[in-house]
Amino acid sequence: MRNPTLPRASVALLCALAGAAAAAQRPFAQPPEAQRPAQLLASQAASAGDYRKDAARHLYDAYPAQVLKGMVRANVYAIMVTETEIDAQGKVLSVRVLRQPAEAHEVAPWVVALIRRASPLPPPLRMKRVRYVETWLVDRSGQFQLRTLTEGQL
Repeated sequence: MRNPTLPRASVALLCALAGAAAAAQRPFAQPPEAQRPAQLLASQAASAGDYRKDAARHLYDAYPAQVLKGMVRANVYAIMVTETEIDAQGKVLSVRVLRQPAEAHEVAPWVVALIRRASPLPPPLRMKRVRYVETWLVDRSGQFQLRTLTEGQL
């Protein structure tokens, strides 16, 4: 005797798998939620260059699953440069894209959303505001490295 629910279950499973595969092919469709630190540590940086390191660590902590481990392939999917302005409390005031990815146009709004969702960043104690520049190396999978903390390229 044939079970009539088996084909429906199979169809449901196939639809679920197809949806997961489609989401995996579109990693930039929805930025992930940022993880919030238990306590936001302030930055002691006296310059934008020094602050950039604290901001990069904060972004890595906010998105641990999106951090690309190891050396980045030479033919990385997208390279972009952002300029982020932070106020004295660490709130992101603005994010400008200084260098747009050449072909991967979906990456820029995704990165801007990542930065905004990670707000507040470490408050810059020694500066009232800080504006810093960061280079993003983004893989097709939706993982990234920041040039400030990069492990190098192959």
